[in-house]
Parts: sequence; structure tokens; C-alpha cells
Amino acid sequence: MIGSDRQHTLNAALSFEGIGLHTGEHATLTIEPGEPNTGYVFVRVDLDENPEIPALAGNVSETRRGTTLGANNATVHTTEHVLAALYANGVDNARLLLHGGEVPILDGSSLPFVEAIVQAGTKEQDAPRKFFNVRRNIAHRDENGCEMLLVPSDEDGFKLTVMVDYNSPILGTQHARLEGLSGFNESIASCRTFVFLKEVATLAEQGLIKGGDIDNAVVLAEREYSPEELNAIAKEVGRSELNEPAQTPGMLNPSNLRFPNEPARHKLLDIVGDLALTGRFIQGHVLAARPGHANNVAFAKLLQQQISAQENLPDFRTDRPSLLDINDITNLLPHRYPFLLVDRILDMDDQSITGVKNVTMNEPFFQGHFPDNPVMPGVLQVEAMAQVGGIFALSSVEDPEHYSTYFMKIDAVKFKQKVLPGDTLVFHLTLMSPIRRGLVNMKGRAYVRGELVSEAEMLAQVVRDRAPESAE
Repeated sequence: MIGSDRQHTLNAALSFEGIGLHTGEHATLTIEPGEPNTGYVFVRVDLDENPEIPALAGNVSETRRGTTLGANNATVHTTEHVLAALYANGVDNARLLLHGGEVPILDGSSLPFVEAIVQAGTKEQDAPRKFFNVRRNIAHRDENGCEMLLVPSDEDGFKLTVMVDYNSPILGTQHARLEGLSGFNESIASCRTFVFLKEVATLAEQGLIKGGDIDNAVVLAEREYSPEELNAIAKEVGRSELNEPAQTPGMLNPSNLRFPNEPARHKLLDIVGDLALTGRFIQGHVLAARPGHANNVAFAKLLQQQISAQENLPDFRTDRPSLLDINDITNLLPHRYPFLLVDRILDMDDQSITGVKNVTMNEPFFQGHFPDNPVMPGVLQVEAMAQVGGIFALSSVEDPEHYSTYFMKIDAVKFKQKVLPGDTLVFHLTLMSPIRRGLVNMKGRAYVRGELVSEAEMLAQVVRDRAPESAE
């Protein structure tokens, strides 16, 4: 399913009810099919006007012990488990109608959601699936030492590796790995949220586990607790007792762990649910060390920025016909060899222009920069960008042959990567403000093979300096 290049939604609506882990409030959730290109959208049907909350990283409002989304004066708590189930099963679009403020915790895993999705099935939609293909490493590290890294994968698809050191005599260091989302249902979905018994009283004081129970969370005790201590903790969480007979040492739950590394696998589950907030199926390998919701969401926001940048890239197909060839360019620009640094204009409208410079080893500047390590000077990258901008500026007048363009200011210049012989530079310039009084303010970016190599902001003035010849 994930390998499909078409979007999918549910065949039929799904319904769930239960209490929220943190709020302790009863809630009902109905998941309905969604229209193409709408993504995941929560709808608070219990509030006036049924406010909608798109499930996107930019809408995350809180990450304490779960992922909370907020928009349009409404919030939804603990979204990660249901989003992980939808995402891992190739559902691109769904409307999640929630009566209550928190998604029901059910058994503390994604399994009830997964089972319902599999039973209902999915259907293809008439829209291309949205992917994010990582081109180079993307890393994030927070102040607590939590790290996440997305690297290109040797094969198309999604991989996730998690390493967690709990500094605990019970759990120690754990590792979990997911080879493609197709393995989620069998090896990850059933893994429950967990909590250390020593944290329970504090969490209860913070009002974060009002719906917590040994039926919806794995409770771990790192030492032996007396009956009096257990009774005191039970009172904190509103239970009569906590000393049910456990089958696994260190667990208060009467059942065993579902996997020896169930806590690490649940961390993996949470990451999948939080990465669903990117709105894209990620093609790459995510490596996470000591992950948590705050770090997951920060990483998802970083990926969203990269996705937005990628979507705004120009059309890099240089095999298409030229809008302006070299003869047209020389009729507009006064530059000549060796200072003419634009070969073709691919397209142009009233807001932007895209041009091409083919960099060859025959460029005269390589003789001195540098003979044994040829690199295109950054200043000439900017000059080439400026020449493309000059053509764009001249397009704003009716008789450009009678005008010249002079650059007044160049700001915010950045160089990202080296430009080498054999590279094809694609320049894309866009207006930063409307053209007034001959002043053209532009943002320029230069790319090689889709990767940004340099950028700058430019202010140019179009000046009439050649009077038209009088007619005989």
C-alpha cells in the first residue's frame, strides 16, 4: 500500500470510545474517509461550530507525555497512536470526528485502531501520493541530548531505528527497528505506553494520568514497594489497589510484556505518529536516540520546513525548450565574453524567472580559481544570478533594447555548496515587492541537481540610456 503512488482513504467509517489517558474524560472518535489532498483533520464535534484542527506539526501546542494539537480555539490531546495507525496503513486522508478533548487511549497502543483500519480496508483516490524524498542528512538535537537524524536510504521507502538508554535496572538500553511501514502492524502496533511507578505520583499531581490504568499502560517498578506504598500510589491515581499479581518481574501489570523491548518499540510507534504530522510519506532512514514527543515534533517541524523548500523549487528539467536562447540574451544584455554568465532562460512570468548557466572546465576563471582544484567563485555565481535578474528587470519595460539594468544593492548572500566543472546552475529569481519607479527587488537562488548552492537578495534599477533612432 505504501508503495502506491496514489492517495488512499478508508472504505468506511470507524468508531471508537473510551477514556482519555491524561484527562480521564470519556470520548468518542469516528474516523471518516477524507477527500484527496486534505490529510488528517480532527473535528471537535462537541464544540460550537465544530472547529477543525489539521494534524500538522505547526499546530502542535503541547508535548508533555503526548502530542496535543491546537487550532481554531480547540485542542486534541494524545493524537499520536491513531495517527500512527493511519499513517502506517497508507491512509492519506481522513476526518477524525472527536466528541471530547482527548483521543481514547483504549489499550495504550495502536492495535485497536490498526485492527479496525485493516477490517474496513482502504480505497484509491484520484490524486498523487505526497512523498518527501530526503536528498541529504537532516539532523536535530535538543538540549537534553535527544537526537534525530534522517538520512537517504539505500532503497526507496521508510526505515526507523530507535536507541533508548533508560538508565534503569529493569529496562537498561533498548533498541528497536522498523524496516518499512508494512511491518508496523505486526511488530509495533501492539506496543503499549509505559510509565515508571516512581513517576506516577508526580504525574498525578500534574493532572496528566487521570485516565491511567494497568489496562492501558505498562507500569514498571524498579524496586520492591511495600503494600503501604502501593496503597498510597493507588490512592493518588484513584484506584483501590495496584498490587495485582505480575508475571514479569518489575511489572505491576498482570500480563507479560508483549515484546522484550516493548518500551523501545512504543517509542518507535510514537515517532511514526508524530512524523505523520509532516503530511508526507517519508522516503529515508530515521535514526533516533533517546526520543520523546518534544524532540519528535521539533524534528517533524524541521522536516516540514524542508518539504516546503523542496515544493517551492523551480522546474529543473533543462531539456525543455528555451524561452530565450543565447542570441535573445545578447540582444538584451550588454555583457560579452568572458563576462556573459547566462546561457538560456527557461521560463519567465510577471513574478519570477528561471535561467541556466552551464559550467565547463573551459571557463577562464578556472585558470586562477583554482588550477588544481577548480571551483566557481562565489562572486561570479552572484554575477550570473544578477544577469538573470537583469533580464527579468528589462522585461518590465516595453522597449528593453533602450534600457540598461544597474544593481544598487545585494544583501543576504549565502553560499551553501561548491560549484564545479560539469555542473548546471539553475537560477530562480522571484519578486520580493511590486516593481515601482524602475526599482526591482528580487530574491535569487541558485541550484545544482536540485540542491541550493547560493542565494542573495538584489535591488536593481532599470534606466533608459539609449534613445531610439529616429525614423528617416
